[in-house]
Amino acid sequence: MTLSSFLTNLVIPLNLCVTLLVIGAVLFMLRQRKTAFFVAIAGLGWAVFWSLPASSLWAGGRLEQLYPHQMPMSLPTAQAIVVLGGSTANNRLNWFEPYDSATATSRVDTAAILYKAQRAPLIVVSGAALEGKISEAQMMANALAQRDIPPEAVVVENRSYTTYENALYTTRELKQRHISQVLLVTSALHMPRAMAVFRKLGIGTIAAPSAPQIVVPGEQEFSFWQPNMRALEASRSIIKEYVGLLVYWVRGWI
Repeated sequence: MTLSSFLTNLVIPLNLCVTLLVIGAVLFMLRQRKTAFFVAIAGLGWAVFWSLPASSLWAGGRLEQLYPHQMPMSLPTAQAIVVLGGSTANNRLNWFEPYDSATATSRVDTAAILYKAQRAPLIVVSGAALEGKISEAQMMANALAQRDIPPEAVVVENRSYTTYENALYTTRELKQRHISQVLLVTSALHMPRAMAVFRKLGIGTIAAPSAPQIVVPGEQEFSFWQPNMRALEASRSIIKEYVGLLVYWVRGWI
């Protein structure tokens, strides 16, 4: 387990809430009742904070807006399109709405649109096998083939397990082909960390994120301040990005 994953698992709302409640119970039994009360309240407060849609819209939306989504034809051309593996909220259109396969848009969809818009002549897909024997990169290559992208226009990098490794191994593939300018495709939430890593490694990188997902839905009954289980579950991805940015900065990767 990476340091980022460990810290993320430690501070995700339900985990930290339960941990602090247990600590509070122990302190209570040790007659440290005032301290126990504050520890328990801190745990409950952390979970309640992240269950509010307003919290996700503020914290996650802030990251998504750093590199705004643009239409393909408004982006400059580059030598290649780099697509990072991963799925944010099952590629759903909006975090606060139920999953709908008809509106779900993946990173592969974004890359295919860019390729067909002649933004770059090559697509590099990056990601190792997280489960099973088929890597994320190969699954993306297969998906691109289904979208009529010619196999000779796709390069597969299937060794990377983290964003840093995505950038490291992809950079090697790019330099072998004398490529110095790329369009980077990942989720809008993940884009700030991904851009920072690629630029640190000396690759000219243009952000081409998939459409933002942390947006206010059109439902009239939607409430910013009513606790929402979907917001609580999705908070893990937001927290992961903030923890990742901190860890990558400490390690000198960004």
